[in-house]
Amino acid sequence: MKRLACLLALATPAFAAPSVAPSGISEVSLRADTAMLASDGFEGRKPGTPGGDKAVAFITQRMAAMGLKPGNHGSWTQDVPLVTITTAPTPLVLAGGASLLTLAYGTDVVLWTKRQAPTQALTASPVVFVGYGITAPDKGWDDYAGLDVRGKTVIFLVNDPDWQTKAAGKDAGAFEGRAMTYYGRYTYKFEEAARHGAAAAFVIHDTEPAGYPWGVITTSWTGPQIDLDSPDKGAGRVGVEGWITRAAAERMLAAGGKDLAALTKAAQTKGFHAERLPITASASLANTISRSASKNVIGIVPGKRAPDQTVLFTAHWDHLGRCPVDKTGDDICNGAVDNATGVAGLLALGQAFAAGPKPARTVVFAAVTGEESGLLGSRWYAEHPVFPLATTAGGVNMDGLNVGGRTRDVTISGGGKSDLDTMATAVAKAQGRTIAPESSPEKGGYFRSDHFSLAKLGVPMLRAGSGTDRVDGGTAAGQAAADDYTAHRYHQPSDNYDPQWNWAGAVEDLDLYYAVGRTLADGSGWPAWYAGAEFKALRETSADARR
Repeated sequence: MKRLACLLALATPAFAAPSVAPSGISEVSLRADTAMLASDGFEGRKPGTPGGDKAVAFITQRMAAMGLKPGNHGSWTQDVPLVTITTAPTPLVLAGGASLLTLAYGTDVVLWTKRQAPTQALTASPVVFVGYGITAPDKGWDDYAGLDVRGKTVIFLVNDPDWQTKAAGKDAGAFEGRAMTYYGRYTYKFEEAARHGAAAAFVIHDTEPAGYPWGVITTSWTGPQIDLDSPDKGAGRVGVEGWITRAAAERMLAAGGKDLAALTKAAQTKGFHAERLPITASASLANTISRSASKNVIGIVPGKRAPDQTVLFTAHWDHLGRCPVDKTGDDICNGAVDNATGVAGLLALGQAFAAGPKPARTVVFAAVTGEESGLLGSRWYAEHPVFPLATTAGGVNMDGLNVGGRTRDVTISGGGKSDLDTMATAVAKAQGRTIAPESSPEKGGYFRSDHFSLAKLGVPMLRAGSGTDRVDGGTAAGQAAADDYTAHRYHQPSDNYDPQWNWAGAVEDLDLYYAVGRTLADGSGWPAWYAGAEFKALRETSADARR
């Protein structure tokens, strides 16, 4: 591993790069922990259910058995206050066009509310098409310019205006071309609609720019919806939120005398003006509200030299619980890859650190809740950190390990953001692997998992893993497997544990995470965001705490 130490020293001059011993991670515990967490007895690990409680108990027991210490001031868990809203919506009715148009729940539209009220009504709300729903002063872009949408229903396109550009990166277009920015993420669009006072907001679904088919919408956004139990009881959210199929959106716009294809083309140009439609939207949601406290599970290996400085590893333990029944009769979304494998990896790394030399800094292993409902557990930790974010050197998040065999390449999600990317590149090179660009940057992977909760509050966070160039089968095999998973197993009951999985790639990725984490944990430097990174300025506000 001397070569690795030299590469790290060259790549990250701010760090003292020790020789990093192999992690010692094997497939045995990865297989056993994944099989257990993905078994039917855990009922899909939905927070607030007996299956979710079983997952917390199992992870706690495993952390204790491997020698980790309780990470929350003597406790293994951090309470995360949640509210669950189960809504019974009416169809979405559009009036004012040539004829009354009714969009069916589930097949045409999915709608919900995060407001904690017995009912939420949308009554004859004027409909406005607001392009991509973006207000970006830094880019001179405002789809809401000159528009008052208070009390109105806004509909917008998913992703960024330039997502169809072949190139990706800061020089590829106003919104980084093929690579999604946070402006393209649907969560941002709902936030922006709320800031403008909209009564309802709908994302127009399209499989390629969304990154997943409509079936993922129906499994993820129907049934009970979970949110943080915020002090304002959800009043800051748009009253009615939802997704609408592209076909249904075409019918909606046609009823208002507009063509979706023409409007989409216009919306991709700076200076686009929103289109007010001569139609209104109405729907009613009857809500059942319950509250619970889910839990983040936190174990640590205390640091010997700088215990108040931390390195963070995260993975979410939750999944979707009971889902709509599939064609086989299965109604449990077990979430084997997503994210029983990630938790198994978290536990394996915890065991490696617990068994190895004591680190200089405290290493934190957090299995967080509520990721599938909007990164809730990691957001709660970030906003109520057990260990100060200012003195958290950085972290690694795991959301789905590679169970298809070794690859010749590594992909860094949102690559080029911080020193952690450079460190990961050096480790990959020492492993004999290359860094490959994201195969689907339009999916916005960096904004879709728990590292983002920490990153947007300034903590450098890495999400990386096996690329698609498989040692057995090459890129064609790797991309085909990735596409097949997205189409047929992602957020579906078919994401089940398979004893035939090839874990060699997962082990190699975990070795990479261990090397980056061990280097941070045994060093004294602080990874920095690169110039132009959206989180750099915020991190610099806490620089005094790290001096």
